[in-house]
Amino acid sequence: MATMSMPIIQHGHHRGRGGSSSISLQFNMGRRSSTSIYQRTPVVAIFLAALLLSNILIYLYLDSVYQSDRQPVTTHNGCLAQYFKMPTMKNCTPWLQCPMIEADVRKLKLIGQGAVKKVYLAEWKGQKVSVSKLSSLNYSQDFLHGVSMLKALQGPLVVQLVGFCLKDHTMVTQYHPLGSLLNLNIVLAQEHQKHRNTWQTRLMLAIDYISILHYLHNSPAGRRVMCDSNSLEKTLSQFLLTNDFHLVVNDLDALPEVDVSRGLLVKCGHHEISGDFVAPEQLWPFYNKGKPFSDDLMHEYDEKTDIWKIPDVTQFLIGRVIGGDLIHFHLFQIHKECKSQDPKLRPSALDVLMIYKAVYSNMARNNGEFREKL
Repeated sequence: MATMSMPIIQHGHHRGRGGSSSISLQFNMGRRSSTSIYQRTPVVAIFLAALLLSNILIYLYLDSVYQSDRQPVTTHNGCLAQYFKMPTMKNCTPWLQCPMIEADVRKLKLIGQGAVKKVYLAEWKGQKVSVSKLSSLNYSQDFLHGVSMLKALQGPLVVQLVGFCLKDHTMVTQYHPLGSLLNLNIVLAQEHQKHRNTWQTRLMLAIDYISILHYLHNSPAGRRVMCDSNSLEKTLSQFLLTNDFHLVVNDLDALPEVDVSRGLLVKCGHHEISGDFVAPEQLWPFYNKGKPFSDDLMHEYDEKTDIWKIPDVTQFLIGRVIGGDLIHFHLFQIHKECKSQDPKLRPSALDVLMIYKAVYSNMARNNGEFREKL
């Protein structure tokens, strides 16, 4: 496996100051030691400052490239609120309502089914779309919640809403032929996609995943928790792969709000949750004492349950690609913090995102490149 020579990325979380984090490179020697070096040796200070500035410029360049690469994914970008535009459409169109869906949307075949809804590949005026229909009236509240979240959270990280009909429990969204993130390894094994199976592509997908968590934890609709994520497979199924290999979150049926200032915490369902994938605070605390599960005695929790799951999702995303071991090496410390038993000691999604982007920028720089052109 190819190895790369690069500075080791370190980071820390200053919990006493609002939980913010700082990112530093090893040659910074930490804030206190570097301060003393600057006082005694101005030449070294100038040299270190130049190195730091170099890394900052690389990071900013990559961040701008990353954002510019996102523009094609944001197919509704430039449209007014409650409008949509497919990649092949010239003009923005208002969200489809019941009469237009009934008259113009034609279901082609069933492509997915869960407890809450059935998903169909469909066609609207020559455009491929996805149609979601409620599976059972028992889950009508979940379905309506999902529609309300899609309406409120429209943006480049969320699947594009095309229309909805509440009386028929129908929702229409943009169709992404590569399917859910569960298909990642199958897609990358295809002959015409093998050139994408690189650490760059896979790490960018991980950055997308963390970006989505950060958006949901700081969304226009409040701090939201991904509750429909009790296993790796279920979590991966919540995201769709776009044609240009980015991610959008798709399934928002279980997205409760957290607001500590109002004493608003969550419980992901009213049944016992088990397994190593979920956060410790989601497990029944009296299991070892033989006490039967009681929803009334179960503790509530916050968005830090999403943070606990990050290392497992990233492990899947990186896979067995050249450069993957180096990525895991540089992410070891932040992933260790994600797995803190105490939720308060876990980093925020923004903390993790900053580290992921810094790892990408430094690996790209040491590879003699800024970013692979996809």
